[in-house]
Order: sequence, then structure tokens, then C-alpha cells
Amino acid sequence: MRMQRGIGRPLLVASAAAMLLLAGGCTRIRAHQGFLVDQLIVNSVLPGVDNKASVEGSLGRPTFVSQFGPERWYYVARDTRALAFASPRPTDQLLVTIQFDAKGNVASIDRNATLDQVANINPVGDKTPTLGRKRSLLDEVFGNIGAVGAAGAGAPAGPGPNGQ
Repeated sequence: MRMQRGIGRPLLVASAAAMLLLAGGCTRIRAHQGFLVDQLIVNSVLPGVDNKASVEGSLGRPTFVSQFGPERWYYVARDTRALAFASPRPTDQLLVTIQFDAKGNVASIDRNATLDQVANINPVGDKTPTLGRKRSLLDEVFGNIGAVGAAGAGAPAGPGPNGQ
């Protein structure tokens, strides 16, 4: 009977260690990206009252600014969740858009808290297409032999530095 207990204990320890290793890979990771939202401060920004300086003072620099059309500042906040080693998936998103008039005063504020505007972009292939000719590995390695320092290519046409 003592032999059976001696065999069972290492097996139990090994199986417990294996379970811990497998459970460690199933870690759920939650992350926040972008603007840290404080609803009280976001709600304190009012159209017709605030301007660019007061908005920047209370909310900070925007996540990004519009380049075309009326001037808009965008504040983006996103919460994501993923299992260990998996791609994160968005669980919540808030987009605060502040539009300014020509004088720099707040004209309107839009708070959008939906995930329907999140785009999933999947790159295709493992190569980046480029313009130009296609060169093989041998062309890359041996392509410049004879081109650098060839007679007449890049050498001064006139007399040398000593006047000879």
C-alpha cells in the first residue's frame, strides 16, 4: 500500500501543475485605450460658453482633429477584452465630437457610445506591394557589382584636386 501512495502523490502534483499551466493561458485581459472619460467634466463643456482654450484646459488635447470641413475635435475612448494571446475585441466605445465655429467657440457637442462604427481591418497577405521592378535575392546581393566606382561614372571630368 505504501508504494501506491508514493506513485499517486507525484501523479497528483504533476496533474495539478499541468492544470495551473493550462489555466494560466486562459487569462482574460481587459484594457482601456484613448481618452479617460470623466462624465462630469465632459458634461461641463457647453456650446456657446466654452472655446478651444477652455475645452483643452478641461478635457486635454484631443485624440485627433478634423483636417477638412468645419473644425472638430474628437475624443475617443475604447475598452477592449481578450483572452491571453488573442486579438483584443472592443467591448465599449465613446466618441465625443466637439465642433467649433469660425471664432473658436464651441458650436455643438455630440456624444456617441456605440460600437457600430468600429471597423475591423484585416491586412491581406504578408507582403507590401511597391512600385518598381521586381528583384530577386541574387539581384539584391550582386546587383551593384560594377556600378559603384566604374570608370567615368561619378569621377570628375576636369583636372584633379592638385590641378593635374
